[in-house]
Formats: sequence, structure tokens, C-alpha cells
Amino acid sequence: MSSTYTTKEIQARVDAYISQFKEGYFSPLSMLARMTEEVGELAREVNHTYGEKPKKKSEAANTVTDELGDIIFVLTCFANSLDIDLSEAFEQSMSKFETRDKDRWTKKTQEDDLE
Repeated sequence: MSSTYTTKEIQARVDAYISQFKEGYFSPLSMLARMTEEVGELAREVNHTYGEKPKKKSEAANTVTDELGDIIFVLTCFANSLDIDLSEAFEQSMSKFETRDKDRWTKKTQEDDLE
């Protein structure tokens, strides 16, 4: 199943899901704890997939894709709970990187692109 969503659509879909529950969004501190948990799960999957630590036979068959999806969900919950537009946050961040770090790394040449 392949779908493409804008950040606005992602935020709206998550909000529709969370809004059906009386509890609503967690507090910012709980969201941060939840995000930390999810990043830890991503680290574990990356270590199993690309590192030297094999998975136990008893462990669930999660993937890096699964864990990245969970992080996107929690990140979106966090943004929604604080009324932050993810597109605006992304734009601010990319503008910062494109300005501050524009000459930090070695740029590819046309020859590099042909290889």
C-alpha cells in the first residue's frame, strides 16, 4: 500500500484519530517520553538490521519502516498538541540548514552525478 500525504493531511488524520478519545493528546512531557521510547525502538531495529546484534527468535518482526512510522505519528501528535504546523516547522529548519550549513560539506560535481 503506497500513499502520499501532505503534512497538513497527516496532521488532520492524526487529529481525527486522537479526537475520538476523551483523553485527547498527552502532555508535552509525556509526548517527549513517548518520542524517546520510539527513537529507542528505532535504534534497536537499526542495530538488528545494520549492526552486529541479531534479533532474538522471540522478538517481534518490526522493521525500520515500522519504527519511523511510529515516530512520525508521535511527532505529529506532539506538534498537534502544541498547535505547531509541521510544514512551517520544516521550512524554518530547512532554511536554517540551507543558510548556516550551505558550505559545510563537500558539494558534488557534475562528474560525481555521472558515476
